[in-house]
Amino acid sequence: MVATRPLRILVVDDDPAMVGAITALVGTEGHQVITAYDGLTAVRRYREERPDLVLLDLAMPGPDGFTVAGQIRAEGDAPIVVVTGESAEEAKVRAFAIGADDYLVKPFGRAELLARIGAVMRRAERTVGGPATAPAADGSVTIGSLTLDPGRHEARVDERRLSLTPTEYRLLEVLVRARGDLVPHLRLTRAGWPAEADPDPLWLKPHVARLRRKLEAAGGPPIVAIRGVGYRIGVNGDR
Repeated sequence: MVATRPLRILVVDDDPAMVGAITALVGTEGHQVITAYDGLTAVRRYREERPDLVLLDLAMPGPDGFTVAGQIRAEGDAPIVVVTGESAEEAKVRAFAIGADDYLVKPFGRAELLARIGAVMRRAERTVGGPATAPAADGSVTIGSLTLDPGRHEARVDERRLSLTPTEYRLLEVLVRARGDLVPHLRLTRAGWPAEADPDPLWLKPHVARLRRKLEAAGGPPIVAIRGVGYRIGVNGDR
């Protein structure tokens, strides 16, 4: 059994039997389920309910799961776990590129589902930090105008809080830990998707691009690409 705090989980699937099965499985851990059976309803319920986690099928009436994942990611940073019968690598790569945080192929058991939920929520809520500079008394770390506050699990540029997904948090953490040094693609990919035994490097670029845009829009330090090698976070005003 994987312990985690009680969650409000949005389950999106056009199969009532699957929704019922997932509801029963997560209900044993005290989680509350919000249901949606099509893409339009899923986005509306996400906006209305602001769940802690989304379990999302890919094939459904109306907007498909890829479209829904993109719309949900634009609305907020709740972790998204794709739960689908589609096992093709192309679908998995596309889901991660859009912003999914994990990918679970049907059929699955109770233990695996709960383990995936526990893992993605721990990654979402874990301490973010690392000695980019000496930690402050409250545990926060700063590089330029960017501050990571482990106690609040926040990243801020000056006083502006960044809305980051769990994957973006993990990527930012490893960049900040490097103190401006180069972080190779492989290291970043493994940091971004620690639950994957062999994460695909193709997942990295779109997530770094979104993270870079968020930092730059807030006036934070840039993420500098070293072609064919990796990335580093800009220090001392470099680009």
